[in-house]
Amino acid sequence: MGKTFFITLFLTSFLSLTIPGAYVYADDIAELKMLIKELKDEISDMQTRHEAELNVLREGIREIREVRGILGVKESETEELRRLAGELAAKEDKKEEFNETIFKDAGLALQKLNPEISVTGDIVNTYTVDADTDRFESDFRTLGIHFESYLDPYTRFKAAIPVTTSAAVIGEAYLTRYGIVKDVNFSMGKFRQQFGVVNRWHKHGLDQVDFPLALRQIFGDGGLNQTGISFDWAMPPLFSSSQEFLIQITNGENDRVFSGNSISVPSVLAHYKNYKDLSKDTYLEIGFTGLLGWNEEWDVNSGGTTVTEKDYRHAACFGADLTVLWEPTENMRYRNLEWRNEFYWLNKRIMAPDDSGGDIINAWGVYSYLQAKISRTLDIGLRGDFYMPDDKNYADISGLSLAPLAYVEKDPYQWQISPYITWWQSPFVKFRLEYDHLDGRNLAQPEDKIMLQAVFAVGPHKHERY
Repeated sequence: MGKTFFITLFLTSFLSLTIPGAYVYADDIAELKMLIKELKDEISDMQTRHEAELNVLREGIREIREVRGILGVKESETEELRRLAGELAAKEDKKEEFNETIFKDAGLALQKLNPEISVTGDIVNTYTVDADTDRFESDFRTLGIHFESYLDPYTRFKAAIPVTTSAAVIGEAYLTRYGIVKDVNFSMGKFRQQFGVVNRWHKHGLDQVDFPLALRQIFGDGGLNQTGISFDWAMPPLFSSSQEFLIQITNGENDRVFSGNSISVPSVLAHYKNYKDLSKDTYLEIGFTGLLGWNEEWDVNSGGTTVTEKDYRHAACFGADLTVLWEPTENMRYRNLEWRNEFYWLNKRIMAPDDSGGDIINAWGVYSYLQAKISRTLDIGLRGDFYMPDDKNYADISGLSLAPLAYVEKDPYQWQISPYITWWQSPFVKFRLEYDHLDGRNLAQPEDKIMLQAVFAVGPHKHERY
């Protein structure tokens, strides 16, 4: 009550002194009373807050005393408050100092120095019927261990180690240096070569259970996979199409084409690819491939004895591929139609194993398949294969057979038809059911296979083709 009286007296005196002749009206008195009431309320709130803060500080002092075992030590409350305030301020300084250290991903963090690791599994169950018997076989075809890492901003390393029930080998392991010169990438190591399209792919990434018949007969079951260097050039566009040119220089180590290359004379592969958008939903891709190498060592039967002769003779393979893909932009996850074709031709100069002198083996083959996506998880397709080896009357000399590149029978050939359906259970698991009918002339008897394949992927790369 005393405070209110003095504040009122002060304000009245001030107005009277500063405004000559001022007269305090009733409305002014009411306004002053309201102002005084607001001031009182603010003072009361300040007192309440101050008391609450003091209670918090007292509680903090009590807790500190309990922790430190100093309960009962006589120390003035003021000194205790000062000390507590100092400790709190020190903690705030440390907190601010810690927050100023911010780690950003400006380079390779330690965990990024580790390579990305993925594992793929390829399991095939096969029921086979031929003229002699029928049999069932379950084969864990490959457990693939895949490594990938960027070693620096310009260089990437990739490796694939296929593990089978009997061995583990280096499938691929190579470095790629990007932009060694403008639009040119350089690779070095062991890699599946770019002969056509599907030879570059791993088996678990194929659209069917196995490689095409002609590719397996000319290059072997594993395809063309050699060690060397590669230059990949993204050429300037040609009209409205993009184009690439690739050249690879590798050891001549393929067991079919370069079986007589004992000193590993390098082979050279060149591949040209042209890509063109026919419309917003359709694209066309064509490619041409040439492979050239040499053999210099030949086993021949001379007078009933096998001897080795030396003579450099070249081996050449030529290929052409064509792919058309229709994939509606607005519905690409649910519908597409793909048509892929490849042609292979082998021209291998040899020394005849019957010691009759030089000769040439010509073998060729082709495949074509049509595949459609009918839903987000289902693909159906049909592949046709044809392969025609050469015929030589000396092709079956014991221990020196030329099969499957040449046979004794006249005009032999094989063909195969393969319908299949693939179910993508998820991006990490797919199942495939395929039927193969193999037939031909002057070769093996007709054969039928039903295959159930399961492919799974563990890790970041899922079902990368290569």
